[in-house]
Amino acid sequence: MPEKREYRMEELAKEAGITVRTLRFYRERKLIPPPRREGRIAWYDDEHLSRLRTIAALLERGHTLNGIADLAEAFESGRDVGQVLGIDQQPTDEEPVRLTPEDLADYFGGEATGENLAAALDLGYLATDGGEIVHVSRRLLDVSAALVREGVPLAAVLSSARRVREHADALADLFLVMMRTHLEGAGGETMDRFRPLAKSVVEAELSMALDRRLRETPKP
Repeated sequence: MPEKREYRMEELAKEAGITVRTLRFYRERKLIPPPRREGRIAWYDDEHLSRLRTIAALLERGHTLNGIADLAEAFESGRDVGQVLGIDQQPTDEEPVRLTPEDLADYFGGEATGENLAAALDLGYLATDGGEIVHVSRRLLDVSAALVREGVPLAAVLSSARRVREHADALADLFLVMMRTHLEGAGGETMDRFRPLAKSVVEAELSMALDRRLRETPKP
């Protein structure tokens, strides 16, 4: 494992391509963690350098310093990935995705605000893992980004996702009761066979429900 490098303030500023004055400003705004103190000398490390490069990348993507501060606060208060996914989680079809704050900005542009990040963390879509963000489902990440590109505000996507979660939980309860009532030995192998059948029913019913609603909607 490479030895952790440390920098004095002037060295860190030079590595990050900013002035010492800017570095002091970021520190005062709590955009970077406090340095390690050794007497009167402040020592910074690669974590500080990474944070400074993230700030620069987010500024280039149009984020303000206030917005970056809100993102950092939401990120630091989020649950870790073990709490969200569970250490002994059940097998799942969903693929988690590791992201940086810059990746989130690339997916959602100006919609990647501290408020929306906090909502996604609360919903359990996002979790933290050390210095990284983890989205619990690549499919949900891609769909959310596609909706935002179509013009749906991310706040509306997350609000609808919370309601969808409630209905999905109710559907899961319904199918599990049916399986445990009518199938013998409802263990892991049975669940592996049952899961795609349940998903197919839900997908087909949703497709037909959308068709019905579209037929009922008066044309302009």
